[in-house]
Amino acid sequence: MAAKCSVLVLVLVLVSTSMLRIADANKNWGAVFKYDPPNDTTFPHSVYLLRDFRSFQNCDLRRAKKIGDVNEGGGGGFLFVLKRWQPYYFACGQRDGIHCKVGLMKFAVWPLIRSFY
Repeated sequence: MAAKCSVLVLVLVLVSTSMLRIADANKNWGAVFKYDPPNDTTFPHSVYLLRDFRSFQNCDLRRAKKIGDVNEGGGGGFLFVLKRWQPYYFACGQRDGIHCKVGLMKFAVWPLIRSFY
């Protein structure tokens, strides 16, 4: 019997409300990232998946995986599917993580089994 999964989103810092939404695309829970492509009035953004909480705390991108470049957030954005029940740590990685470090553009997502809350 398959367990029903819901997603609890813990936003650790304030991010633009247009940058993230949680989606149930065909019962695959995920995070949809939307951000403007770089132009004369906006700074570029990229999305990295950080390996662990320590990397998340320190905005350490050395072992992070880039999941969205500066152009992928435009239009409808892109979906990152949460495949496992584990914490996911995301951050903007532009200019060696300056948006994460100074602008605090980072957040974590914890999928939970529905019966836990």
